[in-house]
Amino acid sequence: MKTIALHHNLAGLPASIYWKSVAIPIICVGGARPNFMKLAPLVRALGADPDFRVVLVHTGQHYDDRMSGSFFRELNIPAPDHHLEAGSGSHAQQTAEIMRRFEPVVEQEQPGAVLVVGDVNSTLAASIVAKKMQVPVVHVEAGLRSGDRSMPEEINRLVTDSITDLFLVTEASGRANLLREGVAESSIRMVGNLMIDSLLANLERARAGSSIRATLGIADAPFGLVTLHRPANVDDPAQLRGILEALDEIAQVYPLYFPVHPRTRQRLEALEAQNAPTGRLRLCEPLGYLDFLNLMSGAAVVLTDSGGIQEETTALGIPCLTLRDNTERPVTIDEGSNILAGTSRESILGAWKELQTNPRQGRVPALWDGQAAQRCRAALREFFSLP
Repeated sequence: MKTIALHHNLAGLPASIYWKSVAIPIICVGGARPNFMKLAPLVRALGADPDFRVVLVHTGQHYDDRMSGSFFRELNIPAPDHHLEAGSGSHAQQTAEIMRRFEPVVEQEQPGAVLVVGDVNSTLAASIVAKKMQVPVVHVEAGLRSGDRSMPEEINRLVTDSITDLFLVTEASGRANLLREGVAESSIRMVGNLMIDSLLANLERARAGSSIRATLGIADAPFGLVTLHRPANVDDPAQLRGILEALDEIAQVYPLYFPVHPRTRQRLEALEAQNAPTGRLRLCEPLGYLDFLNLMSGAAVVLTDSGGIQEETTALGIPCLTLRDNTERPVTIDEGSNILAGTSRESILGAWKELQTNPRQGRVPALWDGQAAQRCRAALREFFSLP
């Protein structure tokens, strides 16, 4: 593996002088659909700054058009400069394949930094390659911790943050976690939440421009929205059955619309032969960003195991039952509209009863104001000693 000489360019100029004479290449890496929601406002902000040159890399971790391609179109993200087409596989296979395909990109582009977002395998793979090639790593959404090392995402967070140079943080818990782990405070910047930048920028367009409610036949009456994709929830048939039983009971009160992740679809089909309790759930195909935002913004309740949706419902003030035993986003519970519901039939129904008895009144966390991308840009300018 080659390393990149950050301290001198081919002309022999020190980096501090060289970067003041050219636009600094920043490789921005995304691979799964939550990454693209975070990258969209950041790519625009950096692209408007003449001191930076954005190099967008799509690893291909999500390769289905419904899971990635439609997001590029709807969020007006430019076509990737490099599409690695890594595809699926086990965690080790996918991570290794992304690393193998990403290394030549770093060699070619000679970036000033590699910027990664979130906690997916693409985040981990790109950060390892960059660090071994002596390229600074910038982690957006740094410091989030669930405390549950059985989650693949938790391992990705921990390892990525152990080799990160600039930590861009969404909430106070992230900063506290990093300081406890020994990160220098001078390397941490509170920037807010890029996911909320995208949400606020597209909310009215989604409400006015999407026809998804008419397509699904949703009347002007309360309804709920469901997402479910984490391996811990969908890979164990007994666990999945318990969750489905709780959802089926809740669906007696509100119709629940369930855009089914491809991974979850496979597990549901395997349970169908065993009379899985999905009769009252309104199953549909994965939705594009604007259609999903339209449904979420009008829902009476959202039931999910997604981290990003916990944040989005908090920003919208919509009650959310998180179908997990822990969360790496505690601000959504402490300040927002999120309730940790657990993963058993009994715990989910208990949380549902609590929500009916004591409706959650949350508030929007600090800096979740649609300006996170500009704060990220400012942090990068400071990192590179730009005026």
